[in-house]
Amino acid sequence: MIIGAQLYTVRDFCKTPEALAETLKKIADIGYTSVQLSGVCAYEADWMAAELKKDGLTADLTHFSYDRIVKDTDATIAFHKTFGCPYIGIGSNPKFQFDAASMQTFIDEIRPAVKKIAAAGLKFMYHSHHMEFGRFPENGNKNSFEMMSEAFTPDELGFTMDCYWAVEAGADPVEVIHALKGRVDCLHYKDRCFSLTAKGQRMAPVGKGNMNYPAIIRASLDAGTKYAFVEQDSCYEDDPFDCLKASYDYLRSLGLH
Repeated sequence: MIIGAQLYTVRDFCKTPEALAETLKKIADIGYTSVQLSGVCAYEADWMAAELKKDGLTADLTHFSYDRIVKDTDATIAFHKTFGCPYIGIGSNPKFQFDAASMQTFIDEIRPAVKKIAAAGLKFMYHSHHMEFGRFPENGNKNSFEMMSEAFTPDELGFTMDCYWAVEAGADPVEVIHALKGRVDCLHYKDRCFSLTAKGQRMAPVGKGNMNYPAIIRASLDAGTKYAFVEQDSCYEDDPFDCLKASYDYLRSLGLH
């Protein structure tokens, strides 16, 4: 399992191509070999391929425009193939309205694109937050994961399950990872702590909080996860590059690379 850096963590340093190029170099200097492209400025696929090669990086997952995925699927596939990215993802579900009907609308709308992406040898990845764990009484008490799993095969659709948001939903990430085995090629790792200074819950670098990451990692490996992307939406008063380094160093200490 490869440790990746989710660039959404350092999005404030990726607002121009020049800044993004510098950020990629900083990520590589930390030791990361893989990134997820999310929250960054617009970029050309050829340019991205060249920048990644220069820094010894691969981009293995994106959070891409939902409209482009649905309405211009062929171009989206070609774009990702240009810089060798096997996973096309979305950061959130724009159709989600906290009911089963909206989830079904999403499934029906995304189906042709998901099928095309799979036929091209790539895979569509759905990034989850906490609301996907909510159960729909009008649909047999199923949740969003179950509805999507019934609609698509594991080769067609996977879940970039965010371990932090699973805890926010009251779920055990270890159990969820086991339940989604075969669909969690990519995961998001971030930690959760209680800050006495802020007098409340906060996101934290992996290993600096209270989540059981040794158990999460064992479950990830058992489930066949290929990429664990470190993400920290908020770094508060800390430098986000320092946060990414702290997570990387901790995960390396546990034998990941």
